[in-house]
Amino acid sequence: MRIGIIGLPNVGKSTLFNAITQAGAESANYPFCTIDPNVGVVAVPDDRLEVLSKMHHSEKVIPTSIEFVDIAGLVKGASKGEGLGNKFLSHIREVDAIAHVVRCFEDPNIIHVDGSIGPVRDLETIHLELIFADLEVIEKRIEKTKKAAKSGDKKIQSELVILQKVKKILENNQLVKETYFDKEEWEFVQQLQLLTSKPTLYIANVSEDDLFNPENQMVRELKEYVKEEAEVIVICAKIEEEIAQLEEEEKKLFLEELGLKKSGLDRVIEAGYQLLDLITFLTSGPKETRAWTIKKGTKAPQAAGKIHSDFEKGFIRAEVTSFEDLKKAGSLVKAKEMGLTRLEGKDYVMQDGDVVLFRFNV
Repeated sequence: MRIGIIGLPNVGKSTLFNAITQAGAESANYPFCTIDPNVGVVAVPDDRLEVLSKMHHSEKVIPTSIEFVDIAGLVKGASKGEGLGNKFLSHIREVDAIAHVVRCFEDPNIIHVDGSIGPVRDLETIHLELIFADLEVIEKRIEKTKKAAKSGDKKIQSELVILQKVKKILENNQLVKETYFDKEEWEFVQQLQLLTSKPTLYIANVSEDDLFNPENQMVRELKEYVKEEAEVIVICAKIEEEIAQLEEEEKKLFLEELGLKKSGLDRVIEAGYQLLDLITFLTSGPKETRAWTIKKGTKAPQAAGKIHSDFEKGFIRAEVTSFEDLKKAGSLVKAKEMGLTRLEGKDYVMQDGDVVLFRFNV
């Protein structure tokens, strides 16, 4: 899963990204990886792994991972190439979801590109740039499709209708993801890799003093503007950077002192999973305890294929115990004795927290 961090310059994107990369570097179980100077991979926190690891005396614990892409600050006119905008917009096309950082703090020492703080205005600035960039893509695609549609091919003609619908949405300054499409239309729209169709979560970056202030007017304006469209996560990127440098025990104590149950980064990861309809299934034994990420609705054979393609090809059945049942039982042997382990076939739809042993024959 790749999440692109976007926003105007000086909103706290790089500070947040530094927190992410430091968290990755400090992760004992998932080796930190820098693919480019602006890409970092970090382990997804999951308390269930520790429980299973102790239960099975696992040699290794391997969490699933998430990739963050720090996309340089977009500015007004980015869609026309301002501030290397086209290059940065192309980076957004390659991610699965967007984490849009919005500045909700005052600081005279940090200049705002527009001279004053305005979360909703900032949001609208970037939305317009994404819309203009998509409009350019759609107009080119329509011209190409019009020529192809002259052949009388009904599939191409129906695609042209969808493209024209998308063009109208963008011309009305609306985001594609906020508009209703039927299943067939949406499958085609997703293939277009439009910036305004990407699932998005919003990160309100506040000052240390405002982290627990529900009266922060800027955050309230942002939430009101976004409404039901997406989640707004309130964080202080500066504090996140400090948290990421701590060892696990120190991190827990620091969060407790701040009155936080989870770090902002953990909440961003969780929100990203929900946004992309992802769930986690688990495998555990003496050699390793491991988390695997799959799409909600994935069936057992395809989940097995996530581990190895041979598992999917030769799938026989899956021995499934929910994590909660296994935790209560205390061991897999006990869970089987209590009738908590089920044998599931090819049509079984995987659930979050399933602890699985796949049976296969190649």
